[in-house]
Amino acid sequence: MDDLTGLSASALSAALAGGDVSVPEVMEAFLDRIEAVNPAINAVVALRDRDGLMAEARAAQAAPRRGWLHGLPFAVKDLQAVAGIRSTWGYPGLAGFVPAADEMLPARLRAAGAILIGKTNVPEFGLGSHTFNPVHGATGNPYDPGRSAGGSSGGAAAALAARLLPVADGSDMMGSLRNPAAFCNVYGFRPSYGRVPSDPAGDTFLHQLATDGPMGRTVEDMARLLDVLAVPDARDPHGLAAEPSFAGGLDVELRGKRIGWLGDWGGAYAMESGITDLCAGALRVFEEMGVTVEPVAPPFPAERLWQSWTTLRSWAVAARLSLLYDDPAKRALLKPEAIWEIERGLALSAMEVHRASVLRSEWFTRAAGLFARYDALVLPAAQVWPFPKEWRWPEAVAGRTMDTYHRWMEVVVPASLIGLPALALPAGFGAEGLPMGMQLIGPRGADRALLQLGQGWHRATDWPGRRPPPGLAAM
Repeated sequence: MDDLTGLSASALSAALAGGDVSVPEVMEAFLDRIEAVNPAINAVVALRDRDGLMAEARAAQAAPRRGWLHGLPFAVKDLQAVAGIRSTWGYPGLAGFVPAADEMLPARLRAAGAILIGKTNVPEFGLGSHTFNPVHGATGNPYDPGRSAGGSSGGAAAALAARLLPVADGSDMMGSLRNPAAFCNVYGFRPSYGRVPSDPAGDTFLHQLATDGPMGRTVEDMARLLDVLAVPDARDPHGLAAEPSFAGGLDVELRGKRIGWLGDWGGAYAMESGITDLCAGALRVFEEMGVTVEPVAPPFPAERLWQSWTTLRSWAVAARLSLLYDDPAKRALLKPEAIWEIERGLALSAMEVHRASVLRSEWFTRAAGLFARYDALVLPAAQVWPFPKEWRWPEAVAGRTMDTYHRWMEVVVPASLIGLPALALPAGFGAEGLPMGMQLIGPRGADRALLQLGQGWHRATDWPGRRPPPGLAAM
């Protein structure tokens, strides 16, 4: 088969199952592609040696199929411990760390037959929506390698767009699945909090801001990967009940569905020129499918959401990284943004955290009322176009100074704060040829319904297939 790297993961899986192509052929095609393209964008890091991977591919070819990922090359986001592969979290203090065991997510990928070839690049400890770190360097955007690929799943999004991987995992605290998907013209899905369990280490009750999820060039690929990741674990106190396959029944009639368009939240979210217009225009595709799209006034004060978010986020980061901060030698290796978050978190009182959670609770109640009228709400998935890779973060947006390193991604907070599912859809390209996307947000537990909306969108648009990266796509 020609151009194996251009096929969807689902198509590749079917070809392998049917004997139309072999696992070694697939592995060789992707390794050749990585060798040719990855130096320009630095999306895949800690790549294993070719001989070892080809030997594993030959063994997989001879073995019974273990799952739909059987024989597919997979690079895990570098915020997961993967046995035998350098796992750094982008932190120089872990630059040489090679775990002896897999965490839950890579273990599930292996059990489904994936061949783990390396990692995808991240910001240090996933902090910030621009992928750079002192261990592996910065990741470039396949549509312009001098621009950011977003983050923290920037390596995963760039690798998908450049056809270095067939499907990828990501994670999302503050838009880490949504922003890079928008920047790189691919899909990213933040599931309902509790849908995808994680390792039961440390506290499992208090911090409910981050979740793992799938990324892909098609909605079907993401749904199939979600089937692998979303198996309930009895040790997860917030886990959701098991559901039938998310990949089954994706194609449904969308006529009669209702979507609320939130735009820039009544001007609260600074947006670079062209982003809201592009997303508003893209929504006409849903209208052509019989979906009602109507504007919605800001349902909650944005500043109160931000107050709650920054308190709970700093508290969570401090809880996770304070042991490094307490050691002067390790603290010296942390990036300034991490130190800022930790120090804010350590200074918080219990009552400040409580008040932040009360605000979160009020927003959840208000959002529930919105979802009584709408099947989904829509916002842009980013507030800026992909920016120069040399920047640490955008210091101003549309003339407004950003007062923190992450304020330029405030638009993702409404979903993240209350654990709602959010699907990042490619929405097209701006005047400079750079991608942008929008986020479909649904009520808690409505993961399947959002994926069905996304499938209808993909059938009508297929932006990842229609507009592959220039230059890189032909290599």
